[in-house]
Amino acid sequence: ASSAPAPAAAAPQAAAEEEEDDDLGLFEDETEEEKKVAEERAAAAKASTKKKESGKSSVLLDVKPWDDETDMKKLEETVRSIEMPGLLWGASKLVAVGYGIKKLQIMMTIVDDLVSVDDLIEERLTVEPANEYIQSCDIVAFNKI
Repeated sequence: ASSAPAPAAAAPQAAAEEEEDDDLGLFEDETEEEKKVAEERAAAAKASTKKKESGKSSVLLDVKPWDDETDMKKLEETVRSIEMPGLLWGASKLVAVGYGIKKLQIMMTIVDDLVSVDDLIEERLTVEPANEYIQSCDIVAFNKI
């Protein structure tokens, strides 16, 4: 009678080992499937980054002078003299603000991945030597193309 429980105890251990083997087999199959899925996702991510690289935006800036005596032609020349990869200056016009002061409204087209508008304003337009003419810049419109 004491020998009967021993084979019964051995049988569950063997079954447990078989289950572990089955788990490993299933896991390996999932790994191959996961690799395929991961490769597909990576390919999709690369495709989406290529689309993002061509993203462009149209930005309308207000460039404000220090006072009514600021030479607006020099101010516009200073703005247009800033060159960066992915930056293209467009049309501009002078708009009356009041008290004889005019501001420059200028359009630019940028490649989103190459040009940061905030960096352009903070690091190029409102620092030396441009700040001799430019008091401040505001983004009036920012549209994706």
